[in-house]
Amino acid sequence: MLGERMRALGLAQHYQCPQLPASPKAAIELALSVVRDIPASELTVIGSSLGGYYANWLAEEMGCRACLLNPAVQPPRDLEKYVGVTTAYHSDDVFEFKAEYIDELKALSVSRITLPERYFLIAATGDEVLDWREMARHYAGARQLVIQGSDHGISDFHDHVDQVLEFSGARIGNGS
Repeated sequence: MLGERMRALGLAQHYQCPQLPASPKAAIELALSVVRDIPASELTVIGSSLGGYYANWLAEEMGCRACLLNPAVQPPRDLEKYVGVTTAYHSDDVFEFKAEYIDELKALSVSRITLPERYFLIAATGDEVLDWREMARHYAGARQLVIQGSDHGISDFHDHVDQVLEFSGARIGNGS
């Protein structure tokens, strides 16, 4: 949805959304390779669920903005029970979540955000996977949009895409 909206606004060249590997360490290495040469003042990382956890780490590491969509706040705790062979959240794709990934996640932990103004949290009270209250506490002081209802995938995200883009610095009215 975000990519489609950016294309419609003539911003497709600024959109990158690589498929991240299961290994948190490899996922961060890939993400860093994509954003490494972009000045922090021009960069907004956007992540949902575990991708939100990664976006938080990237924002702290790079000094850029981050928009977090129902982000995981404590995935080492939450994902430990999924070690082993499992399926992806939005599909039946099978993958192995290895025990070593828990340590990789711990290495990316951000116990407290700096400069809350760099963050925009979108959290759904109807998230069936993660607790929106934990998200709101972790991102205290940041811009927050708490959606009443919805779900983990924020199925009504189309209603919020322009807010994400505006936070990212896009001028929606004139397509720049």
